[in-house]
Amino acid sequence: MFDIYTIIFLALAVFIFIRLRSVLGQRTGRERPPYDPYSRRDPAKAPAGGSDKVVNFPGAAEAPAIPEPVEPADPNEPRPARWTGVAEEGSPVATGLDAIAVQERGFDAQHFITGARAAYEMIVVAFAKGDRAALKDLLAREVFEGFSSAIAEREQRGEKMETHFVGLEKADIVEAQVKGRSAQITVRFLSQLISVTRNRAGDVIDGDAEQVVDVKDVWTFARDLGARDPNWKLVATEAAS
Repeated sequence: MFDIYTIIFLALAVFIFIRLRSVLGQRTGRERPPYDPYSRRDPAKAPAGGSDKVVNFPGAAEAPAIPEPVEPADPNEPRPARWTGVAEEGSPVATGLDAIAVQERGFDAQHFITGARAAYEMIVVAFAKGDRAALKDLLAREVFEGFSSAIAEREQRGEKMETHFVGLEKADIVEAQVKGRSAQITVRFLSQLISVTRNRAGDVIDGDAEQVVDVKDVWTFARDLGARDPNWKLVATEAAS
């Protein structure tokens, strides 16, 4: 026989169970699976039709939109220059950058230079290594064919190129323009490299493994204006005088 206290405790336990069930709910079979912070994420979808603008400037997709220059409160004060540190106001370069920014409101010249510096180093190192896969994702078709041909000739001779990137001293925009639906920006680079080429026997036939040399290059990058892909690609190269 149950005593009065046992009955009270049983009634209390049933009451608590019913309350918890109403608060916590029941499984319906439609619950989301547990969150796994180490699970593989789905890759970002590429724009329809693919894209060949593949100079992957770091953070290009997150580049902030630059605001229009703020008008000074005092009309007698000079209007702040839009491209300070990149181009002189009223210069051909500034005019070209303005033309690009008109059609690309998120365009940021300083961000572009940061990406161009990274792309320059990647391309120089990839060419020295003969890494065609990396170059194909960074160059326009015509430029890639030229680089690939030079690598093939080097391989046929049994030569190997060793390049150590010491530093990049300057990366200045020297030309900017809009051609049709394409934006083109030319950058003059001044870098320091240690570069040697060795023959089949391992002997140095060009360069110096102990000497740092200054290298000047003028490269042009381009991308289609209004394209969903924010990346640029290398379309022309030349040695600077």
